[in-house]
Amino acid sequence: MPAVDEILRTLPVADLARQLDARPEEVQHAAAAVLPALLGGLQANATDPAGARSISEALGQHDPQLVDGRVDLGAVDTRDGEAIAAHIFGGNQERVAQQLGGLQGVGGPLVQRLIPILAPIVMSWLAKQVLGQAGAGGSLGQAQGGPVGGTVLDDILGSVLGSAAGQTGTSPRDDVDRREAQGFDTGTIIRDVLGGLLGGGRR
Repeated sequence: MPAVDEILRTLPVADLARQLDARPEEVQHAAAAVLPALLGGLQANATDPAGARSISEALGQHDPQLVDGRVDLGAVDTRDGEAIAAHIFGGNQERVAQQLGGLQGVGGPLVQRLIPILAPIVMSWLAKQVLGQAGAGGSLGQAQGGPVGGTVLDDILGSVLGSAAGQTGTSPRDDVDRREAQGFDTGTIIRDVLGGLLGGGRR
C-alpha cells in the first residue's frame, strides 16, 4: 500500500476536523496534500549524508502513536511537529502551505495548522518502516548502537523514503486512476509544489 494511503487510513479525520474547526472532507484533502509534501521534503534532505544521519537519529524519538490501528491525537506533540516542519521546509513553510492549500482548494491556513500535527505522525510511520527493514529488535536507538548502525539505517532510510515519495502502487495506471478519483496527485505535489524550494541536507 502506498505510504500516503497507509498513513491516511490511520488518521482520525473526524476528530481532527473538530480540533481544527473544519469539515472532515477539508481535513482529508489537506492531509492528502501535506503527507506527500512531508515525505518528499524528508527525501530531499536525506539525499545529503549529513541530512540522512540527522533524520535517522531523530527517528529514535518517534515511536508509533497508534491505538487499535488509529493515531492517538493526544500523543501527538505539535511543538515537536513545528520543529520537524522547520527542519524539512526551512523558511519556505508558509509558502509550501499556501501552495498546498491552493492545490487542494482548502486554503493555506488549514494546511499550516495541519502540518505540525502530521509531521510527528509521518516520523512515527517512518520509524516503524526503517526499524522493520533494519530487523532490529527493540528500538532504533539500539539499532544505531553498532559501529555501522548509522550507515545501515541511513541506507534503509533512503530506500524507504524513495519508495514512499515515489508512491509505487499495484500498477502505474491503477495508481493514477485512484489518485485522480481522490482529487490529488502526489507526483504533482512533490514536483510542482516542492520543486526547487528544498535543498538537501539540513542539519
